Amino acid sequence: VQLQASGGGLVQAGDSLRLSCAFSGRTFGGGAMGWFRQAPGKEREFVGAVNGSGHRKYYADSVQGRFAISRDNIKNTMYLQMNSLKPEDTAVYYCAADPMKWGSRSAADFRSWGQGTQVTVSS
Repeated sequence: VQLQASGGGLVQAGDSLRLSCAFSGRTFGGGAMGWFRQAPGKEREFVGAVNGSGHRKYYADSVQGRFAISRDNIKNTMYLQMNSLKPEDTAVYYCAADPMKWGSRSAADFRSWGQGTQVTVSS
């Protein structure tokens, strides 16, 4: 599967931002997809994931209640709605697909990656 993330930018703390990930091609792992982020000098961190139908989701504790993942399988696009953004949310955000198992939070378990999109939250 090919992935293309977009929608990053510079916002202020408390603002909202929505990222998009356009996908194409054959998927594995039931079509599940996810979002990760990586801040400078840190490891890639799990943000959240959604199953193929879009009805099941799970999130990292750090974003639970503030971020929401959705997908539109007609438009072949996954979204990450980010609300109440904090400076610590600053990172490059990546979309990923083809996890080896549902429920994984490890970047190593996702086999397909898009390029990142930068999100910067100023205080």
